[in-house]
Amino acid sequence: MDITFDFEQPIVEIDKRVEELKKSAQEQNVDLSQQIKDLEQTSCELKQKIYGSLSSWQRIQIARHPQRPYSQDYVKLIFENFIELHGDRYFGDDPAILCGIAEFDDLPVAVIGHQKGRSLEENLDRNFGMAHPEGYRKALRIMKLAEKFNRPIITFIDTPGAYPGIAAEERGQAEAIARNLIGMSNIEVPIITVVIGEGGSGGALGIGVSNKVLCLENSYYSVISPEGCAAILFRDGSKAAEAADALKLASKDLLKLKVIDDIIKEPLGGAHYNHEKTAANIKTALSKCLKIYKGMNPKRVVQERYLRFRNMGVYEEDASKKNNKKRIKKK
Repeated sequence: MDITFDFEQPIVEIDKRVEELKKSAQEQNVDLSQQIKDLEQTSCELKQKIYGSLSSWQRIQIARHPQRPYSQDYVKLIFENFIELHGDRYFGDDPAILCGIAEFDDLPVAVIGHQKGRSLEENLDRNFGMAHPEGYRKALRIMKLAEKFNRPIITFIDTPGAYPGIAAEERGQAEAIARNLIGMSNIEVPIITVVIGEGGSGGALGIGVSNKVLCLENSYYSVISPEGCAAILFRDGSKAAEAADALKLASKDLLKLKVIDDIIKEPLGGAHYNHEKTAANIKTALSKCLKIYKGMNPKRVVQERYLRFRNMGVYEEDASKKNNKKRIKKK
C-alpha cells in the first residue's frame, strides 16, 4: 500500500519527474544525467527541510503509517531464537500483545509488545493492537517468569489504547492494567521500553513502567489521542492537530519533559522506509541501556525505576507563596 501524506506531495512530484527523465533517457538514448542529478539534489534538500521540521500532528501521521514496522518485525530483526508464549492462565490468549523469550546478542531476555495487523483480517485478529485484560495479565505473567530466571525485559509500545469494549470491562480491564503498574514497579530485573509507534493512555503504560523509556523519532506517547483530546476540550474532533501541539506528545517534547530518556533516530521519512536501519538503531540503543544494568543489584534496579517516576513533574513554588505560608505559620 503506497500512502503519501499531504506534506510529502512536493517530494513525490520531484521523484516522479526524476523517474520520467530516466525513462526518457533510456527510451530516446539521450543524456539527461545532469537534469536528473539536479532534481535528485533538490529532492534530497527538500526531504531534509520537510522531515526536519514536522509538526506534532505530522509525526503522528507517520507513527500510524500502515507499513511502519511492528513489534513482530523488530523481534525478527533484533533478537535470535524467539519463542512465543501464550495465555494468561486465567481466561485465554490475546493476540494484541506479543510475548516470548529470546536472545539479544547471546543475552537471554523476555520480549513483550503490542502487535497490530497488516491486513483487515489480521487487524481484526489483533484487535488493532488494543489489548484486552488477558493481554496485560499475560504480559505480567511473562515478566514474573523473566524475574524468576533473571532475564531483562524489553517491551515495545504501539497501541492507540487499551480496548474499551464491554467484554474487556466485564473481565476487569482497569484492574488488569493497575495490577501491571504495581507488578512492574516491583520487578527485580531491568525493564527497557521502546515506543515504536502509537503510545496511547493506560494501554501503553500497562507495559511501560520501566527503568528506561526510549522513543522512536516519529512516535508519540500521550495520556489521550489528539482526536480524543480535541473532542473533549474543543468539542471538535477535527482540531486534532491543535490538540497534538498542546499535548506535547512528540518525542522531542517528551525528552524535554523527562517523560522519556532518549530518542532513537529513524531513516529520513520514517521507519517504514527502512525497517532494517530502524531495527539496527533500536538494537544499538537497547545494547547501551542493558550495559548500564549488567550486574546491578536487584534492589537498586527497583529503586532506580521508582525514582524515575517520582522525579517526573518536579515543580518549584513561587517565592511569594512560600513567604505567605511562613507568615500564616507565624500568626
